[in-house]
Amino acid sequence: MNNYQGRNNSKKFIHSKLALIVFGLFLVFFLYSVIKFSVKALDTAKNKNNAESKIEELQNQKDRLTTDINTLNTQSGVEATIREKYGLAKDGEGLIVITDPEDPNAQNDNTNTSFWSKVKGLFK
Repeated sequence: MNNYQGRNNSKKFIHSKLALIVFGLFLVFFLYSVIKFSVKALDTAKNKNNAESKIEELQNQKDRLTTDINTLNTQSGVEATIREKYGLAKDGEGLIVITDPEDPNAQNDNTNTSFWSKVKGLFK
């Protein structure tokens, strides 16, 4: 009979308010840890995506620079680079230089003049 009452006391403790409070605190701590872990996992995923995009960008830059180096190793590549950079031409080739007008409003001045200004301009 004494053994039966001992088991009954353990059941009373499990169903007591103190045990419920302890279990509730464990539950709150567990939920807090899960949320904290989830936030860290999201930050890690974001950092991973940033690192992957940076790796891809650096790989593209490496490929472009390798292509430029291979181009500069040839005579025609060096010639093309010099022509582009310094605007040079071979003997016998013509070079066309296109410039922007210095004053874009200069053309509008002729259309906005009055009749008397045009007549005065004829006698100058």
